[in-house]
Amino acid sequence: MASGIFLILDDIALLMDDVASMSKLATKKTAGILGDDLAVNAEKATGFVSSRELPVLWKITKGSFFNKIIILPAVFLLNYFLPQAITIILVLGGIFLAYEGAIKIIETLFLKSNAINENKNSQDEATKIKSAITIDFILSLEIVIIALSTVLEKSLLIQILSVSVVALIATVGVYGLVAILVRMDDFGLYLIQKSTENSFINKIGVLLTKALPWIIKTLSILGTIALLLVSGGIFVHKSLWLQEVLPFLPSILKEFFTGLIVGSLVSLIVLFSKNIRKKL
Repeated sequence: MASGIFLILDDIALLMDDVASMSKLATKKTAGILGDDLAVNAEKATGFVSSRELPVLWKITKGSFFNKIIILPAVFLLNYFLPQAITIILVLGGIFLAYEGAIKIIETLFLKSNAINENKNSQDEATKIKSAITIDFILSLEIVIIALSTVLEKSLLIQILSVSVVALIATVGVYGLVAILVRMDDFGLYLIQKSTENSFINKIGVLLTKALPWIIKTLSILGTIALLLVSGGIFVHKSLWLQEVLPFLPSILKEFFTGLIVGSLVSLIVLFSKNIRKKL
């Protein structure tokens, strides 16, 4: 009886060891996308009134957890019954990410009208939350699929546990860091209030409060670039023609410009359709 219990415990320990090693490998494979996920969602979760930052971030985080609940079983089922569908879903998701990145550039450079800005401000919170959760869904889908590809030779149980661990890290890790970023200025103000003028702690507080606007602007730029890189990476990796064209061009530039071109075309189609609907 006792020896049976020890055997079970030994099996569980071996299973957890496999899960830990596979989760570590899968996390390394998805590290680039996790970085993109952080940049995109940090930009989406900032720019609100201080009292609304954490409530907005919590809504996005809940949406991210719900996304994972949908994605994990769906990906395992599709991989078993219809693996071709995963490629189609990834490409469609890439088109959406490319559009999100390109439309931001187009709006910043060419659509700077007061009416557009006022309309955006009136719907800023709801729009940003919805957009952040949608983008999180697509990025999470890519993270889960890449993580799964690293453990396909393992048993189904190890696949499920390992990929689930990576999905959990993607949510808790990314949004935990975003929460720290959005409250950085409040922490800086706290240090200023609790320290004497010209002290080391006071200088750190001043640095944190002054640095936040620049960090937000930087994350906004990095988030846009990340959207185009992730989408372009999907297109290049799934197309032999794109892999062979312009072989002298570094892969990161090829992925960026591919995402930008596809996103710009989709953005122009969407803007043209909206304009036609308005006239009709």
